[in-house]
Amino acid sequence: MILIRSNEKKKGYSSYMQRAASHIVVFLDMLKKITVMGRMGIAIITVVLFLGVFSGWLSLHPHNIPSGASLEPPGVAHLLGTDDLGIDLWAQICFGARISIIVGFGTALLAGIGGSIIGIFSGYFGGLVDKLIMRITDIMIAMPDLPVMIVLGAFFGPSVKNIIIVLALFSWTGPARIVRSKVLSVKQEKYVAAAKSYGAGFWHLTLRHFLPGILPLVMVSVIRLVSRAIVAEAGLAFLGLGDPTSKSWGLILNHAINFRGIYFTEYWKWWLVSPIVAITLLVTAIAFIGRDIEKIVNSKA
Repeated sequence: MILIRSNEKKKGYSSYMQRAASHIVVFLDMLKKITVMGRMGIAIITVVLFLGVFSGWLSLHPHNIPSGASLEPPGVAHLLGTDDLGIDLWAQICFGARISIIVGFGTALLAGIGGSIIGIFSGYFGGLVDKLIMRITDIMIAMPDLPVMIVLGAFFGPSVKNIIIVLALFSWTGPARIVRSKVLSVKQEKYVAAAKSYGAGFWHLTLRHFLPGILPLVMVSVIRLVSRAIVAEAGLAFLGLGDPTSKSWGLILNHAINFRGIYFTEYWKWWLVSPIVAITLLVTAIAFIGRDIEKIVNSKA
């Protein structure tokens, strides 16, 4: 009995390693198909991740305490200059990268996972459940995003967690509709009907048959949601509904725009340009990666 169990464990471990190796091969093959623009996007996102994770070590000055003269231009002491309070802008950009990463990926993962679960339930069970979920989805799509997000942001209060929840509430509909349509298609396949005839339940079908088909589609949708969430967070912060202690890129823009005479002085050259360039680069990089992955997924479909 002991030998049989040990052999079974070895077989299970070897099959697990084979699946892991196959996944690695697929991932490496996907990387080979990514274009030059996509690789540039990966490099930019890697740099932003590095800035966000090691923001405390990459800046000589704190992001929330004055460390120089007011509105000091870029120089050796302050790479991107300072704001009206004398706070180093390079430190704020580095710390703001962390906020953008948390909000972007947090919103995308929450909306992607939640929307996928809702889409699987809707496509699998059908009937009244499908109609109810689709009507709720239609209502969420028809609602104007920005005004409702402004109201909810003001109601829940300015914090990163609340911003992620509010953005996810308006982002789950896309993955839900995509996953539902894929599940409806896969559900009609003969191998799914055969699995049902042998007594396969909802969870078995989901893990064995639905997930392999929907994961590539969900991955593309999640990548799109990341850039959308970053822009939406910057917009809410720009309107003054972001966390005032977060020092996000949108909040830097909000402080700069509210400064009197910003456009009649040279301060805008370093106070406005740096967060705008940071947001533009990150969103463009994500768009390049999303485009390449979408092409790869469509070529395999």
